[in-house]
Order: sequence, then structure tokens, then C-alpha cells
Amino acid sequence: MSLEERISSIEDRNTRVTLDKAWETSLTRRAAIAITTYCCACLTFIIIIPSSNWYFAALVPTGGYCLSTLGLPRLRTWWERRRA
Repeated sequence: MSLEERISSIEDRNTRVTLDKAWETSLTRRAAIAITTYCCACLTFIIIIPSSNWYFAALVPTGGYCLSTLGLPRLRTWWERRRA
């Protein structure tokens, strides 16, 4: 493999890694997971655990997910500082 091919391969990998990281931290991904969580929780509270206020009950796991995504960046920063 020539040097140019190796560099091109590394640049392609770096592009993929950058896009993956951008997706992992994107608002679109968080919103999609939150909506999916809410829909699954709604079905659970309608079918499996019948509840008269299923639409409010489904907000609990969704809210937990949203709060966890807000707190995890701070936790990661703290963890990185401890490791360094």
C-alpha cells in the first residue's frame, strides 16, 4: 500500500469517526430517542400496565432519559479530569 493510499484511508476513517461523534452528540439523535422512549412507554402504560393517566406516566422514563443526557457531559468531563 502506497503512502498516498494509506493517508487517504486514514482521512476516510477520520471523516467517519467525526460523523459518528457528531451523530452521538446531536440534538436530532436525542430527540429521536426521547420520542421513541415516549411511544414505547405509552404502549406499556396502555397495554401492559393499564393506567388512566398513561400520557403523564410515559413522561417519567422520557424525562429520565432527557435529564441523563444533560448530566452526562459534565460527568464525562469530571471523569476525564480524574484520569488525566
